[in-house]
Amino acid sequence: MGFESSRAEIITRFIDQSGWADAAVEWLGQDASTRRYARLKQPGGPSAILMDVPLIESPPCSPEMTAEQRAALGWNAETRLAASRVEAFVLIADHLTAAGLRPPKIYGVGAAHGLALIEDFGVNREFARLIEAGREELPLYVRAAEDLAHLHALTKPDTLQKDGLTWPILEFDAIALRANADLYADWFHRYDQRARMTDRDRARWETVRDALIAQAVVFPREFTLRDYHAENLLWLESEQRIGVLDFQDAVIGWDAWDMAMLTQDARRTVSRQASEAAISAYLRKSGKLEAPFQERLAVIGALNALRIAGVFARLVIRDSKPRYQTFMPRQLSLLAENLKHPAAADLRAFITETAPFILETS
Repeated sequence: MGFESSRAEIITRFIDQSGWADAAVEWLGQDASTRRYARLKQPGGPSAILMDVPLIESPPCSPEMTAEQRAALGWNAETRLAASRVEAFVLIADHLTAAGLRPPKIYGVGAAHGLALIEDFGVNREFARLIEAGREELPLYVRAAEDLAHLHALTKPDTLQKDGLTWPILEFDAIALRANADLYADWFHRYDQRARMTDRDRARWETVRDALIAQAVVFPREFTLRDYHAENLLWLESEQRIGVLDFQDAVIGWDAWDMAMLTQDARRTVSRQASEAAISAYLRKSGKLEAPFQERLAVIGALNALRIAGVFARLVIRDSKPRYQTFMPRQLSLLAENLKHPAAADLRAFITETAPFILETS
């Protein structure tokens, strides 16, 4: 029996055991990862979303792994991604619910087979779609920032457990930051011939990169969702609150990472007014001081912008996905904006020498 047919049988059995045997199944567009989704619709009744995550990715990191073990296992372990594990999604959803946020409800779990049945939030409720349709941007971003401030104020969990499932919440550490930032050094000069990366440049890059990371790792830590942006945030009109998706990669990271993802969006231009209002709301709600926060936002934002520029370059060059070229000008502009802060001066000097055109984009 082939993988596809055996997988189909496992899915059908899971749907039946979850009480949705009579539902019509409509497969949705492919997720950017190994995940895929289907909408289940009961005749004349409610709907739900099937999350199908075959266990085919390289394994995630466990708390006791050494740097060498992480490197040997590959990208997920190095960068402390969840490898799309269902138990991560389910347990973090439970944690967020207890924290007062609004992830989807969980209707059924088949973690051993990478399956979950979750609440259907509906279509076109994402911030990005609502704003495209004319919804006012600023109130949505203010509310999202306030929810983050509430989450970041809570105790950081080490391990989540429920119903026989366990998931560690690991630290977003220097190894993970280094692997992410190196995407820029590995791929951007291949994408844009104006950028230079000789062996000598690479040696200097590593010094500059490590100095920036050394700044980051001493910043205060928070429970960090990691992918908190307009494609993963929904406005639930009937509840007058924000729904949250795609949080399974949560780590112990930084307030500035989540806020950079929110206000320095790789896929849509956040207006300066909305960005400034969101930051003001976050600071007001959290009671944090502006100057140290802006320093964190510049350092973490620069590291994140390097990562995303590298990802986009790799998608175009290695994976033959030219549509990501359309996102690159915005991403370079975000990187240049972060480099204006004195805390990023060394990286700015490196970019000035090796890819000065980036600084002209902000």
